[in-house]
Amino acid sequence: MKVMIVEDEMLLAMELESEVQAAGHSVVGVAASSGQAADIVRDAPPEFAFVDIQLQDGPTGINVGRMLAEKRIPYVFVSGNIKKLPDDFAGAIGAIEKPYTINGMANALAYISALVQGDDSVPPPASLVLAQDALRRVRN
Repeated sequence: MKVMIVEDEMLLAMELESEVQAAGHSVVGVAASSGQAADIVRDAPPEFAFVDIQLQDGPTGINVGRMLAEKRIPYVFVSGNIKKLPDDFAGAIGAIEKPYTINGMANALAYISALVQGDDSVPPPASLVLAQDALRRVRN
């Protein structure tokens, strides 16, 4: 699966990139701002994205998420405060709260990968807070 990471804390982005690659996926780009995220989506469209809410250019992760949802790219928010998410999760499958464990992220990535590949028989991990209509969002 081709994954985009939208995270402005470089150490966290590098850690997440390493975890994505260790799980056998490729990272098509790492963005620290909404503009960089838009460029990656245009130039190397991902199949999935992890998106932080607070980026270099402010709390624009929600806008990035809405752009991804419009383009039918499934994504999950990774944030220190998931209570800031709108009720509709801005089109996200769900959210992972920081700080997360490596095992929790690996389990979430395995679940998400299965969903993106059309397998909804895998149970969601405890580390992932799902949106109400998460499965529909992946299937569209």
